[in-house]
Amino acid sequence: MSTYYIMIVVCILLSIMFYRRYIPVLGIPCEKTGHDKTSTVVLDIRDYTIDDNQNLSDMRIPYAYLRRFIQEVPNKKIHVIANDRLELNLGVRYLLKKGYHVASYQLNDCPCTDKE
Repeated sequence: MSTYYIMIVVCILLSIMFYRRYIPVLGIPCEKTGHDKTSTVVLDIRDYTIDDNQNLSDMRIPYAYLRRFIQEVPNKKIHVIANDRLELNLGVRYLLKKGYHVASYQLNDCPCTDKE
């Protein structure tokens, strides 16, 4: 009988981990970084080792360091630049949990369509 309880707890924990990593955050559009500089901060959560030729971001804090440097992120609308979906989901969920307003996102290899 206790084996069933352990299995249920393990299944619940695995489903929570799966949800946080792989289920996309709803309500946040994919857009290019053409934004209003006064009201939106562009936060790049990609690794430092990823080549950034365009320098589109206002701040570069990789997801691995986001918990340590969260106090440096201003309390404005945030446009998140991520390398892949996994990094994006984890970063956006963390920012939303801390009370930040994530307005949009952009992925490295994802062709976002702007609605102009």
